[in-house]
Parts: sequence; C-alpha cells; structure tokens
Amino acid sequence: MALFVLADLHLSLGSDKPMDVFPGWENYVEKLERNWRSLVKETDTVVVAGDISWAMKLEDTYQDFLFLHRLPGVKLLLKGNHDYWWSTKSKIETYFAQNGFDTLHILHNDAYLVEGKAICGTRGWLYNSETEEDQKIVRREVGRLQASLDAAKRKDPQAERLVFLHYPPVYGNMACREILQVLEEEKIQTCYFGHIHGNQASRRAIRGDYKGIKMHLISCDYVNFIPVFIR
Repeated sequence: MALFVLADLHLSLGSDKPMDVFPGWENYVEKLERNWRSLVKETDTVVVAGDISWAMKLEDTYQDFLFLHRLPGVKLLLKGNHDYWWSTKSKIETYFAQNGFDTLHILHNDAYLVEGKAICGTRGWLYNSETEEDQKIVRREVGRLQASLDAAKRKDPQAERLVFLHYPPVYGNMACREILQVLEEEKIQTCYFGHIHGNQASRRAIRGDYKGIKMHLISCDYVNFIPVFIR
C-alpha cells in the first residue's frame, strides 16, 4: 500500500478546453493513464492537489471523474484555482455517491490517515496577496489548513502530518506569509504543491529545504505526468 501525489491534471474529457495545445502537454491524458497504471495499485492512495477538471459545473465533470475513478487506487482530491465546478463538500460527495465514484474523496477541513501519515491540506492562495479581497481569501485558507492539521492531531497525534497545497506557499522572493506561518508554527516538515507550469516558471519555484520545510513541486507537466511516490 503506497502513497503518491500529483497536481494539475486539467482533465477536459467532457469539455472543449484541451491542454494538448500547450507545449509539453501533447497526448497528456494517454501519457497520464499509462504512467498511473504502471505505478499505482488498487490498494494505493493518490493525493490529487487541485486543478483536476476544466468543467465549469459539477454535473459537467462526469467524464473527467469517470476517467479518474477507473484509474487504480483511492484518490484524495483538493481544490485548485481552476476547479470552478467545486461546490460544498456534501454536494460533491453526494454527486460521487450517485455516480458510483467510490474511489474519490474530498480533502477539505479534514485529514486522512494513510500508511502512518496524516494527509492534510487546502488550496492556499496567491503569494503576493495585497487587496482586501485577497486577504479575505488568505484568512479563509489559513483557517482551512489549520482545521485540517487539527483534525490530523485528533485522529492520530503521533502521525507525521504531510501538507498538500495547490498554490506554492513561496515562489521566488514572494511568499504567502500567513500560510508559511502555519507551516512553521505547526512544525510541518514536508509540503507538496502544484499550480506552477513551464520550464521558466518552475525555475522560480522553491524546491528542497526552505526554513526547515521540504518543498516539492508536483505539477503534472513538471513531473512528466508520473505520480510522485511518497512512501
């Protein structure tokens, strides 16, 4: 039973927004499926860290989630900035249940225990937030991250808490200070994030040790559409 992570699937099987038009994304769905099936077993778990489907409404996600459901393993999903279909947790879970998508689960204000690790996370927000509206979103995301971390403590105080975000908490010389403060205060040692695409942008993504936190960029195109093994 292994644990993997991947972000930014950007599936569009039921819509007209193909990613194949972008460099490096040619035949990405076939590549993703081939790599996933070669690594992930039915007993494994994959965290999908946002930007899952281009669908605008929950009812339009069917083809994308059918594809994801049929891939091996349990999938823990968190929200990305392009997941416009995202509704309340209860509505999404009801939709999954109605369609038999029992391998898909939402990570939102909660935590999951997997292989002795506590899976925690939230979307996060921009690393250069200055407007009042941005700050409101940051405060909300900080609250969701804290709720997830607290849930992990309640479920197993001894489990190492891994944090999964969609937005990077730090990028170049910019940082979402409020998110970083939570990671530092909670003594989080490992953080995975997506959102960053392209060779030029990925060079500015902070990877490796940052103030005692191991940062990992796991966007699909950055990892060549291969689920990243955690343990």
